[in-house]
Amino acid sequence: MIKKYILKNNIIALIGTFVVLISNVHAQNSDHVYFTNGFKIGELTHSSAVVWTRLCKSEKPVPIKHQQKGAPFRSPIDFDNNMPVNEMDGAVEGSFGQISIEVRSKDTVINTPWEYVSEYKDFTLKHRITGLKSKTIHTVTVKGRKSTESPITEIQGRFTTAPLPTEVVPVLFTSSTCQYFWSYDDPKRGFKIYDNMLKLNPLFHCQTGDYVYYDKAGPMAYNLELARHKWHAINSWPSLNNFYNNTPLYLQKDDHDVLKDDAMPNSTPFGELSFEDGLLIWNEQAPIMDKSYRTFRWGKDLQIWMVEGRDYRSDNKAPDGEDKSIWGKEQIAWFKHSVEASDATFKILSSPTPVVGPDRAKGKIDNHSNDSFKTEGDWLRKYLYEQKMFVINGDRHWQYVSVDPDTGLMEFSQGPSSDSHAQGWDANDMRPEHKFLRVKGGFLAVKVHREGNTPVIEFIHYDVDGNMVNKETISR
Repeated sequence: MIKKYILKNNIIALIGTFVVLISNVHAQNSDHVYFTNGFKIGELTHSSAVVWTRLCKSEKPVPIKHQQKGAPFRSPIDFDNNMPVNEMDGAVEGSFGQISIEVRSKDTVINTPWEYVSEYKDFTLKHRITGLKSKTIHTVTVKGRKSTESPITEIQGRFTTAPLPTEVVPVLFTSSTCQYFWSYDDPKRGFKIYDNMLKLNPLFHCQTGDYVYYDKAGPMAYNLELARHKWHAINSWPSLNNFYNNTPLYLQKDDHDVLKDDAMPNSTPFGELSFEDGLLIWNEQAPIMDKSYRTFRWGKDLQIWMVEGRDYRSDNKAPDGEDKSIWGKEQIAWFKHSVEASDATFKILSSPTPVVGPDRAKGKIDNHSNDSFKTEGDWLRKYLYEQKMFVINGDRHWQYVSVDPDTGLMEFSQGPSSDSHAQGWDANDMRPEHKFLRVKGGFLAVKVHREGNTPVIEFIHYDVDGNMVNKETISR
């Protein structure tokens, strides 16, 4: 009996010790923080950059457990929009704590002070880093901790600052659009285009909008919490993390990033989510600190204009006329002034929506290629051609190169971020405007260089696997 009693007590003691050990491990882990959503290097110039990041509670997102419908869009089957957000596929809870950023080059080290993040801004932080040297490789180390006594978590990336406006330097960048979380094409990595774009070593990336989709299932973002979840989930894909940790981003927003399809300032709410709520979240989650319309110079031969297509627009259904606008008077004045002041060899408009098209006729009333904005569209196409500009555009779920029959303006549509998101145009409907048409996913790369003393620009379409499917070359 005594032996049995001792054995029983020893077993209880061992179980107790095991429970204590598990509790200690849990307590230790709860003292850690993570960068599950990575970080982004935004608004890069020859001397500055904006670093965005978010402090997270768990090292990995909630696993995907829902099956998907067939293409297009592949939305989840039997998704409960009312389930707790922290249990949803791709969920990443934020964590209170502190963040510091180190930017290091061969001869410079910049450290930001430790700053607290909290639920107030979804545990995000943005910091503008200034005093950088042009055309220089910089390493970024983002550090996080729960408190001053807690262990520090670090992640690293790198970027190269832009050259000065007078320097002739070869430039290669990539551009993409339309990435619905559930249209992923790699169950482990997320979207194949990101790994294949990274192989090209682009100096920067232009994402022209529909980075998230508030109004597509899994969940429908009817409130602030659900809308923020959309960003957490898409940013937790490893392919996006690897790409954006090492590739500076110029991000633009479109309708699905701010509210719902064809969104405008007077749009009715989407559930409890208002247009103003969408702007609040955008400013919280995007690596931008100034106005959403802006321009960036990359050496002597390239300048890009990123425009805002949602904040200043007239009602889509209003009659067309001189006063109806997508850009608004202030943005148009800025655009004309900055374009006419530029001496860049090649000038590109990066637009969230089409300017040339062609777009499908039925039901489309919200971009410059539609009759609903014909007056401003006619002016813009003529002006861009006269200024010898090119257009790269998002929003369309197919790839194309088109030439405006009235002016000769060329437009390059990147196509959606996966094949399962491609739709909206008949692949056999090749119009006179089309130089290239492909109703599949992929991305666009733009290469600017010199052949002898001749400036050359190449617009190269790729499929999702990184295979070139079309190239247009223009010399000046």
